[in-house]
Amino acid sequence: QVQLVESGGGLVQPGGSLRLSCAASGSSFSASTMGWYRQPPGKERELVATITVARSTNYANSVEGRFTIYRDSAKNTVYLQMNSLQSEDTAVYYCVQSGVRTYWGQGTQVTVSS
Repeated sequence: QVQLVESGGGLVQPGGSLRLSCAASGSSFSASTMGWYRQPPGKERELVATITVARSTNYANSVEGRFTIYRDSAKNTVYLQMNSLQSEDTAVYYCVQSGVRTYWGQGTQVTVSS
């Protein structure tokens, strides 16, 4: 059974930065594509970024150039570095592990406000 535990969310001013972390339990991390999704208030969940086992990355147009996804296989952890944050980035952010099965974390709140 895989468990994903996100951390690093919080309140930040516009233009600021945050780094989200997602620690995965189990032995399937190294064979899985990892990703971050988010759900803004009153809106549907949307893809933010993904990273494959080969470290190929994909980003939503809205975060391209501001967010960076990367993974550390030694720590079974995937990160999302978020820079130049805007109010539109306010959302609950979810970590996802995709392999034979798909697993979701519980989510972490990111609020961008002055």
